[in-house]
Amino acid sequence: MEILLSFIHSNLEILYIVILSVFLGIEVISRVPSVLHTPLMSGANAIHGVIIIGSIIVMGEASADNFVVLALGFVAVIVGTINVVGGFVVTDRMLEMFKSGKEKPSKSTKVK
Repeated sequence: MEILLSFIHSNLEILYIVILSVFLGIEVISRVPSVLHTPLMSGANAIHGVIIIGSIIVMGEASADNFVVLALGFVAVIVGTINVVGGFVVTDRMLEMFKSGKEKPSKSTKVK
C-alpha cells in the first residue's frame, strides 16, 4: 500500500491530467450530434488499432521475467481487438441504415 501511495504522490500531476481529460472527453462526446457518431466511431477504431500495435511493441520489449507488463500487454491486446472489431461491426450496421432499398443485399438469395 505504501508503494502505491508513493507512486500516486510522485505522479500527482499526471493523475490530475487523466482525471481532467476524462471529464473533458465526457463533455465533448455528449455534445456530438447523432449525425457525426459514425465518423467518430471510425476515428475511435483507428485509435484502438494504434493501442493494439503499441501494446504488442511493449510486450516485445519487456523482459521475460516481467509478468506484470506481459499480462497487462496481453489484456490490452485482447480488449483493444474486441473493441476494434465491435466498433467496425456497429459502424457497418449504422452505415447500412443510410443505403437505399436497392443496394441492400437480399437475405432470401439462395446459393445454388
